[in-house]
Amino acid sequence: MRTRLLAFALMLSLLTASAAQAQLSATHTSLTWYGHAAFKITTPSGKVVLLDPWITNPANKNGAADLAGITRADLILITHGHFDHVGDSVAIAKRTGAKLVATADLADALVAYGGYPKAQAGMDTQGNFGGELSLLGGEVKVLFVPAVHSSAVSPPPGSANTDPHAGGNPGGFVITIAGGPTIYATGDTDEFTDMALIGKVRKIDVMLCCIGDHYTMGPVRAADAVKLVGPRIVVPIHYGTFPILTGTPGEFGEALKKNGSKAQMTVMRVDQTLNF
Repeated sequence: MRTRLLAFALMLSLLTASAAQAQLSATHTSLTWYGHAAFKITTPSGKVVLLDPWITNPANKNGAADLAGITRADLILITHGHFDHVGDSVAIAKRTGAKLVATADLADALVAYGGYPKAQAGMDTQGNFGGELSLLGGEVKVLFVPAVHSSAVSPPPGSANTDPHAGGNPGGFVITIAGGPTIYATGDTDEFTDMALIGKVRKIDVMLCCIGDHYTMGPVRAADAVKLVGPRIVVPIHYGTFPILTGTPGEFGEALKKNGSKAQMTVMRVDQTLNF
């Protein structure tokens, strides 16, 4: 009898620990960086949101395996039409059925010229600057915000016409997760003074901030952008993928110190996941 009681107590303890772990996991939002500007956000309920998913970018040595490992995606958010942000979105969308979240012009161009499945790019997930979408039963809200850059969609490899097509205006996203963080993805941009309004509309927990220079703002201007937005945490992105993207986290960190920004800089490794 004593042996049975001990066995029952052990089993009950294991079940309780397992339930507690499941409950803990369910309270977390995770953020995984694949290099460049590509991220996966997993919500507390397990929904998967991909952002500018160029998973196979040159900075990701495990790109092919990471791409193959994406078996679920509910939403794919694309900031603008350049190849390094559209990335592997079409292949992922065809495999998972993920819906496209983009400005109306960009969504139309990606369907017409980029190969994105039309049935997964409806008006329910399209928007424009200043508009906010409530998606996945309200668990994810996406606010469309401007960026200072350019946008064009290139046809997929093998197309007869390889000329790029207009992709509307470039932008960024403020992604609010129910029970989780509010994330501002800058997209490719320079700093602009209206960034201060983004931090007023939503208190930003995590800012995914381009710092590479040449095609976007470099470390010094990026640091000024962070001060305008006022996030709790800033993650530098869009640097080092190509030699021409010369901005570094070290320079970015120094610039943040000089301008008095209170944001905590978190430098992520490729394939690293942060939990919130």
